[in-house]
Amino acid sequence: MSKSMKAMRVARGMPQSFCIVLLLLTCGALSAQNQEHRIRNIVLVHGAWADGSGWKGVYDILVKDGYNVSIVQEPETSFTDDVAATKRVLAQQDGPCILVGHSYGGAVITEAGTDSSVAGLVYIAAHMPDSGENEADDGKRFPSDLSKSGAIKKTADGFTYLDPAQFHEYFAADLSAEQAAFMARSQVPNFADNFKAVITTAAWKSKPSWMLVAAKDRTINPDLERWYATRANSHKVEVSGASHAVYVSRPKEVAALIEEAAWHAR
Repeated sequence: MSKSMKAMRVARGMPQSFCIVLLLLTCGALSAQNQEHRIRNIVLVHGAWADGSGWKGVYDILVKDGYNVSIVQEPETSFTDDVAATKRVLAQQDGPCILVGHSYGGAVITEAGTDSSVAGLVYIAAHMPDSGENEADDGKRFPSDLSKSGAIKKTADGFTYLDPAQFHEYFAADLSAEQAAFMARSQVPNFADNFKAVITTAAWKSKPSWMLVAAKDRTINPDLERWYATRANSHKVEVSGASHAVYVSRPKEVAALIEEAAWHAR
């Protein structure tokens, strides 16, 4: 017998005002119990050629909805450094968390997500390699427009960046020209070998995962994102018209998927 039914049985014979109060208290207690079931800690991991500031819109929504949100600032100097930066933030969590990665950040959370604090993984237009794989080779399964464009440049010391003149077209087509220009000029160069880093143990094989496919992504082929999700048996949603910068341009849809993970991961 449910608690609400028990409350109704007890309420028989009581004055109506007392019945109403009793039922309200019971409903409130049940609601509080349901609230306790969701995971409240969220850790956000950005991708290559970006930094944590792009998560601002998603962060604001999640915080307003009562979540504790942390943002990892990977140095992008090596894959090992980026995984270590993520684990450093995971170590600060006071309970289970949902680990979220965008783009190259998907490879980072795949490696770092084996941490015991991680209850679920959310991939936002992200790579999702298996153990023994790297994102560079996975990208060849479904080549992206960016990979065929020549827009990826390289510094003398081995770091990659996107040609600022082509950043808007390939990375952030659904943002304003002004916002895309700022992101292009503030991008974080990513060490080229990071894309070839091999995953040792893929966290998504033992933990539930969610994938958001950006349907107009030109940095990662949307068909690769779909393929990743199918292989991992991920919960998948697609955002029509969204560019690779979907985490910036569509914060409501991104936050909604993260919250879904927080409610269902255990």
